[in-house]
Formats: sequence, C-alpha cells, structure tokens
Amino acid sequence: MAASMAHCVSCYGLTAKLNMLNLSTAPNAAFKPLSSSNTSTLSLFSRGLVSVCPVQLSPNRRSIVCEVRTKKADSAAKRARQAEKRRIYHKAKKSEVRTRMKKVLEALEVLVKKQGVEAEEILRIEKMIAEAYSAIDKAVKAGTLHRNTGARRKSRLARRKKAVEIHHGWYTPSPSEATTV
Repeated sequence: MAASMAHCVSCYGLTAKLNMLNLSTAPNAAFKPLSSSNTSTLSLFSRGLVSVCPVQLSPNRRSIVCEVRTKKADSAAKRARQAEKRRIYHKAKKSEVRTRMKKVLEALEVLVKKQGVEAEEILRIEKMIAEAYSAIDKAVKAGTLHRNTGARRKSRLARRKKAVEIHHGWYTPSPSEATTV
C-alpha cells in the first residue's frame, strides 16, 4: 500500500506531504483533506488546485485519493465555446447582408440595361432594398457590423437606386443635388 501511495503522490511531487500524513488514526476519526492542513506550504494546496484526501474503504484498508482541479481550463473552454458560437452567428449575419445587397445591386443593373422600363418596376426593387436595410440594421444592432459600415452600405444602395431613376428619367435632381451626386 505504501508503494501505491508513493506512486500516486510522486507524480505530483508531493512525497514530502505524504510523509506528514498519518494513516494510523482510529477508524472512527474523520479524515481531513491535506489541502486544508496548516502545515502545507506548497502553493498548489493554498490555491486549491491539488487536494490529497485519505479515504477508508473498509475497516482494514485505507487509500489516498489525489485530485487535481484546473479552474482556468474550464473557464477558458467556456470562453472558446462562446467565441465559436458568436463567430458562427456573426458569419451568418454578414452573409445575409452581403446576399441581400448583391441581389439589390444585380436587380438595379438589370433595370439599367433594360429598355422601355416603367416606373412601377422599381417598386419590387424598393421592397428588396427595405429588406436589405432591415438586415443591415439588425447586423449593426447585434454588433456584427460597425454602425458606420451599416450606414455606408445603406447609402451605397440608395445612391445606386437614385442613379437608376435618373438614368430612366423618373427622377430629376435639383441643381444643388446635381453637384453632390
């Protein structure tokens, strides 16, 4: 039994601590974990990372249980899980914004190239622009996109729509707006 105890503790470098441990106490006595002993000077014991507890399995057999707890590893693993969830969530939000913007821009390009287009055809594109604006605003609210990035993307869609309206003659800018566009 002493050989198995020495082997158990030698892996943690605690042989000196086991020499102080007294296993010849009465069977009724409650065993006290070594981590709470006043004589322990090892920093691992004081931080609660390693505890050595004698355990009585039967009246004639006693054993020692060594526990090693890693508090930091649990919190680091949780942080890693949370970061992965956020990464996937933000990736999906960005993808949605890009897809909606791409669909609007493609529809506007088709409208520019088309001849004999009526003003009512832009209503379908305005609905797509509203959906893209909504996706951009949700991404900004969730923290996926910076608010300036969201504003820039919304402005880009509005400028392209206005350029199509000007191209087909549905909209004529005032002289002060003509210089800014």
